[in-house]
Amino acid sequence: MNWTDERVERLKRLWAEGLSASQIAAQLGGVSRNAVIGKVHRLNLPGRIKAGGTSAAARTPKRTAPAPRAPAYTARPNVVPARTIGRPMGATAVKEDFEIEAINATQLMTTNVVVPMARRLVLTELTERTCKWPVGDPLKDDFHFCGAESCDNSPYCKYHARLAYQPVTERRKSAAARA
Repeated sequence: MNWTDERVERLKRLWAEGLSASQIAAQLGGVSRNAVIGKVHRLNLPGRIKAGGTSAAARTPKRTAPAPRAPAYTARPNVVPARTIGRPMGATAVKEDFEIEAINATQLMTTNVVVPMARRLVLTELTERTCKWPVGDPLKDDFHFCGAESCDNSPYCKYHARLAYQPVTERRKSAAARA
């Protein structure tokens, strides 16, 4: 829909009559309420008085601030004495109890997964067929990726895929054992 001169004049007339943007859109047809509001702003047409508002002349003047009263209390000095806070130390400190789940080394040994020899690849040397398991601290110079041959549709080699993806049944068993 194009804003023809005729439609713009009609918009100005309806706006001056006090119709809402929705009513103007319905009378013009083919435009939305937001299109009417946008055109009104682009034409810099005068704004409206808010619904339920009163004119400025009818408003009551604001009350003047009351005279300050004398305080009925004695003011505190601005200087605040320093507080010393005792912190528990040594045997009186709160100890957090937590459990560390130890990995059973014999359980890992019984599987037929062979730990791959890391090829120590940097990020730019990785391909679709290499293991992308990060090794070390990324902020250190000796950081690298495993680089062993990865399985189909997996970013990791068989060994690292087993570490990354744990079957649901194993997770449920370990959660039940902890509870």
